[in-house]
Amino acid sequence: MNTDDINLAYKVRHALNEQLDTLPDATTSRLASARAAAMARKKADAPRSVVQASKKASIFKLFSGSTWGRVAVAVPLFALVAGLSSVYRHEQKQHIAELAELDAAVLSDELPLTAYLDNGFNAYLASQKRAQ
Repeated sequence: MNTDDINLAYKVRHALNEQLDTLPDATTSRLASARAAAMARKKADAPRSVVQASKKASIFKLFSGSTWGRVAVAVPLFALVAGLSSVYRHEQKQHIAELAELDAAVLSDELPLTAYLDNGFNAYLASQKRAQ
């Protein structure tokens, strides 16, 4: 039911409740029997939490019950961890290679010792790195 249907049902109920005392006995008995018939046809309400829990259980049943279900969860997690660790190792190796290249360039250059004490030495190193 949408909200318009629900609002109409509330309005009809309110109008019937206001005029309940003035209705003839025959109408009241017909309404009572119609209500009893409608209540007999109504489906039993299932608790909402049980329905939601059964849906969740059916989704996770695939992964938790069998060995294959556990493998289906473990393999992607292992692949993710292995991929992240290999990316980290690659980045570390690349960083070490850059530092080694910079050290080799500094050690192979013939600079006076005072250049290493200068505050602008980092700027010199950066300009040398950009030039390569």
